[in-house]
Amino acid sequence: MNIFSRAKAIKWYLFIWTLCYTTALGFIPLPKLRGVVQSPLGSANPEASVEPGPKQIAIIGAGAAGASTAYSLRKYAEEQGVQLNITVFERADYIGGRSTTVNVFDDPAYPIELGASIFVEVNYNLVNASKELGLGIRNAGYERPHETAEVLSVWDGKEFVFVMEESSSWWNIAKLIWRYGLAPVRTQNLMKSTVNKFLQLYNEPMFPFQSLTAAAASVGLLDATSTPGATFLSRNNISPEFAREIIQASTRVNYGQNLPLIHGLEAMVCMATDGAVAIEGGNWRIFDGMLKSAQADVRLNHTVSTITRNADNTVTLDFSDQRLKQVHQTNFDEVVIAAPYQYSGLTLNPPLEHTPDTVPFHTLYVTLLSSPHRLSWKYFNLKSPSERTPETILTTLPQGTDLGDAEEGVGPAGFWSISTLRTVTAENNKTHYVYKIFSPSRPTATFIREILGLEHPETASPPGQNSDSDFSVIGDIPKEDVSWFYEKLWHPYPFMYPRVTFEDPILAPGVWYTGGIESFISTMETSALMGKNVAALIARSWEDQDEDGEIKGLDDAPVVDERVEL
Repeated sequence: MNIFSRAKAIKWYLFIWTLCYTTALGFIPLPKLRGVVQSPLGSANPEASVEPGPKQIAIIGAGAAGASTAYSLRKYAEEQGVQLNITVFERADYIGGRSTTVNVFDDPAYPIELGASIFVEVNYNLVNASKELGLGIRNAGYERPHETAEVLSVWDGKEFVFVMEESSSWWNIAKLIWRYGLAPVRTQNLMKSTVNKFLQLYNEPMFPFQSLTAAAASVGLLDATSTPGATFLSRNNISPEFAREIIQASTRVNYGQNLPLIHGLEAMVCMATDGAVAIEGGNWRIFDGMLKSAQADVRLNHTVSTITRNADNTVTLDFSDQRLKQVHQTNFDEVVIAAPYQYSGLTLNPPLEHTPDTVPFHTLYVTLLSSPHRLSWKYFNLKSPSERTPETILTTLPQGTDLGDAEEGVGPAGFWSISTLRTVTAENNKTHYVYKIFSPSRPTATFIREILGLEHPETASPPGQNSDSDFSVIGDIPKEDVSWFYEKLWHPYPFMYPRVTFEDPILAPGVWYTGGIESFISTMETSALMGKNVAALIARSWEDQDEDGEIKGLDDAPVVDERVEL
């Protein structure tokens, strides 16, 4: 065996060993949560049982995961006849987390999604909740101007490598097959196969899962999460051209990451776009409706600073009201951390035996603006004004560009996407276009002027300085050219590096966590799924308490299939 064959064998041996080890960890019985004390804080004490009464649940975070946890907990409590009080702490002044809207001209008639814009038909938790809550659902992009047939395009910084027309679906399919051969068909089949594996996590025997790692291994998804997207596609006979021009454009607009960086599972998620919809008035209304249905006590502008685990397996939360500058302390039976742990600012006493990994999150600039000007045909190297710029522009890297796994991999395009969202009526009673730009850095006034086809200002400048330097900002542009704008710096999703282990949903007795799913798949739907999963595990612990308050069920819960297929 030569050195290369030996290295490959060792690599696969370590990979298989990791899968077996992490899968086995997933089936270690969870500690008892209440009743006879088995906390590391003290020895067993049969006298220390929780007094009967409504169960007190605290949830930290009012985004998709937190709202779904509360929504599902209320349902489980009603099914079991359990009295329940839910308190949700949210340090922001709004519900929805990364799903929120802003209003053009501060007019509620023009809400614009700042964060997560759509969900799709296989997002069963969001779709079902929308129906149950009676929310209006519309097709994604229903407010788009529709002034050009070229609805979506892919720009590599020099030219449009692909343009899709709205009016003729058969022509789009024909162009795809002509340019890329069977790659689109193979991609569709691979996406469906991958999504079907993931959907097994929604139902028994996989659901609810005590270990995301074990569940992912059991349904055969760790091969996709352990492999860079470019490699995963190549192994499945997807042509490099289709991967670069179409799939990579999708990973960039959704996660700001190129195929050599993002893992294969998330790359496939980006291609699952069938039935894309949005909620009238903003997707945050799903999570607001969930919390109202859960009868949760939602405390906005409240920051939890400390979680103390007590000897009786209850928890004490120290939290502050940011408006009144008051600090409070309250006991709960369970606490759910429904936000990325590394950004929570929490202190746990005693410290956790295992602290969730610090995962690097992406830096994303979102720029919203309204203008009477259409996107410039000159900037995008079109031949004449009659060739209107497509209303949605995704980007990719030019052929031959290899940025490897560089995190700042935007390439010569300089931005991830530009979308024309809708038209609005400005103060002068003229029609203005609303644009949304995703970029890795803050757009300068120079860039905004160029994409709108505006002349650069002819103003005097101090010696050695340009009149419109790279330090200019969008606010420097006259209002007649940019009538409104809003800028937001996000850390909306992690870098989806290939990996085979994910954080468990229980961190300690009485302390639950939803954030482990972020590095697996980062969407509104998967956050909602993990919230429901945590709620189901908590509810199972209620079912399995005996008359003395001791929990039996999580130790005896059915386990998922441990076999790993590679």
